[in-house]
Amino acid sequence: MKVGYYPGCSLEGSASDFGLSIAKAAELMGVDLVEISDWSCCGASAAHSLDHLLSIALPARNLALALAQGLDQVVAPCAACSNRLITAQVEIKADPDLGARVEDIVGMSLDGDVRVLNMLDFVDVYGVDTLKEKVTRPLEGFKGACYYGCLLVRPPKVVQFDDPEDPKSMERVLTALGATPVDWHFKVECCGAGLTMAQPKIVARLVRDILRNAEENGADGIVVSCPLCHQNLDMRQLAVNAEYGETHRLPIYYLSELMALALGASPKDAGIDRHFIEATERVASLGQSGKK
Repeated sequence: MKVGYYPGCSLEGSASDFGLSIAKAAELMGVDLVEISDWSCCGASAAHSLDHLLSIALPARNLALALAQGLDQVVAPCAACSNRLITAQVEIKADPDLGARVEDIVGMSLDGDVRVLNMLDFVDVYGVDTLKEKVTRPLEGFKGACYYGCLLVRPPKVVQFDDPEDPKSMERVLTALGATPVDWHFKVECCGAGLTMAQPKIVARLVRDILRNAEENGADGIVVSCPLCHQNLDMRQLAVNAEYGETHRLPIYYLSELMALALGASPKDAGIDRHFIEATERVASLGQSGKK
C-alpha cells in the first residue's frame, strides 16, 4: 500500500516522537509513505487568524504538489495540519474565484481531488481488521482514555469526521491493538493549547480537568493524535501540580506509538522514551508473551 504523506512542521521538530512512531508503525504495517516533495508549512495554527487568503494558499500549495506527484490520498497525521488542508479544499471548491486567486499565488494547478486523511482516517482506509491481524504484541491490560481534542472533529461541517460530540474511531483502533478504551467525559474538550503563552492559568485549569477525569475513570494513560494536545497535556502536568498542589503523572501516548508497540516495536523505537512524563514503564511489559 502506498499513500502520500504530509509530515508538517511539528513532526520534524517539537513532535519528532510522533513522526518517528508513524514511520515505524507504517513500516510494520507494510505501508509505503510517499512524502510530498518540497512540502511547506500549512499555516497552522496562526495564519488563519491573520490573513485569510494566506491561510488558504499555504495548505493549497501542498495539495497542488500532491496532485503534481499523482498522489490522490495524503495522510496528514497532525490534527492541525489535516484540518487546514481540508479547510482549504472546502473553501476553494465553494468559491471558484478564490481557487483562481490561490492558483495564481502558488503557481500550480488545483484541478483534481486529493483525499486528506487524518491519522484515524488513515487506519480506517488501511483497515482496522487488517491492523488487528498484524498485532504481535497485544496491549492487554492497558486502559486508555481516547482524547480527540478540538481539531479532529471541528468544525464538523468542514472535517466531516466521526461524531463531533462522541467520536469512536480511536476507541476502535485501541481495541484492535488489544487495549481497553475507558468511558470518560472529556474526549472532545479543549486542552487550551492555543492559549499556552497568553493564558497559562486558564490552560492549567483545562489540562487539570482533563487529567483528573481520565484518572477518575481508571485510565493508565491518555491517547492522542495531535502534537499540540500531546505537548500541552504532557508538558503542563508539573505546572498543574504546582498550581493546584496535586500529583498528576499520567502518561500521554500518541496513538501511533501504541500502534507501533503492538506491531512489535520496542518503546524506544516507537518514540515512547521521549516524553516529559515517563511513559515507557507502563507499557514496556505489555504483550511480552506475544499473540496467542
